[in-house]
Amino acid sequence: MMNEKVKGPMLTLSDLYNDDVVYTSRPSYISNPWLKPDEHQSNFLTGRELLIANQFPVIVHEASVTEKLEQLFKLVGKQIPEHIYKFKNKETYEALIKQLAHEKGKKIYFQYIHDEDILEKEFYALDKDIFVALNNKSRIPEWTNYKYVPKRDIVPIEEFETRIQSWSYPFVIKPGDDLPTAGGYGVMICYNDEDLEKAKTRIKEATEATEQLIIEQKIEAVNNYCVQYAYSDELGLQYLGTAQQLTNDYGFYNGNENVTDVPQHVIDAGREIMEIGVSKGFFGVAGFDLLVDKNDDVFAIDLNFRQNGSTSMLLLANDLTDGYHKFYSYFSKGDNTHFFNTILKYVEKGVLYPLSYYDGDWYGKDEVNSRFGCIWHGANRSDIIDYEKAFIKELGL
Repeated sequence: MMNEKVKGPMLTLSDLYNDDVVYTSRPSYISNPWLKPDEHQSNFLTGRELLIANQFPVIVHEASVTEKLEQLFKLVGKQIPEHIYKFKNKETYEALIKQLAHEKGKKIYFQYIHDEDILEKEFYALDKDIFVALNNKSRIPEWTNYKYVPKRDIVPIEEFETRIQSWSYPFVIKPGDDLPTAGGYGVMICYNDEDLEKAKTRIKEATEATEQLIIEQKIEAVNNYCVQYAYSDELGLQYLGTAQQLTNDYGFYNGNENVTDVPQHVIDAGREIMEIGVSKGFFGVAGFDLLVDKNDDVFAIDLNFRQNGSTSMLLLANDLTDGYHKFYSYFSKGDNTHFFNTILKYVEKGVLYPLSYYDGDWYGKDEVNSRFGCIWHGANRSDIIDYEKAFIKELGL
């Protein structure tokens, strides 16, 4: 059925950025040992913010804006934005960025930094050095006023194997440099010797690109929040809401669900961090991963001064059924037609809200697995869990 509750996002990206700014959420094509989504996953990410962009121009892969996305959006009363720039591959992506900056006088707001040979730092909408510094995990204490920080050591990579011997399980290992991570890929949680040996293997693979590592106390969390804010000079600092992060025992991302009963001291901690970022020159959307333990203490384990996977879920809450919301993504297992038709079925039921669709058939029939980003929404969590289980069963996932 059609979703009859169409009110639009409470805030759009157009409200935050100047008219001369263009957004790209795609990681660079250049390899990063701590962020290794494949090419299609990175292309898929370019469509994630289309419904909250409004008039804000977005760089998007052609496979993410086919007639299939148009069909899905129509079911929820939406359209593909007109203000998009399309690319096909590495060459057209990098050429587009250079053209927008050098020939059209645009500034680029990057979700992930790119090398200087792709675009010089003076063309960044948000100062590149500030962006890099705020997202550097080793500098989290600076951006939290030295509060909310678990016990941690920052060690040169060549000293890691010696220094780790003084730590007791469980602990967390993270890269401590400027290279971005996402979805928990750069986080290594160690409960035992086997986990540590796996971490050492990964660290050896990244030695050339990494100078230091963070060893951090693993917090036994009661709640895992992503608290989100936005800032522009015109709007000031706004609290966007909070999502509960769903992760497995090893920190890998399994989606987000909405949460309404967030403790005030968690929101205040996030606001304090955002204010520090703004004082350094940050503007835009940011989300901070804040854990709360059994003593109700807050710990900042990751600061993402960038848009987050669940940002759209929070901003589009007015378009969703009141109750329970869950953001997640799904991949086809080879039959893209069945994948799309199953998605259509649940969108028509009014329980699945489309955000993005990466059309694998753009490359040829079933040449590439399609991908779908969405929000489950319904009156209560148990109903949505049942719908999702049925959906996954139909897809054979």
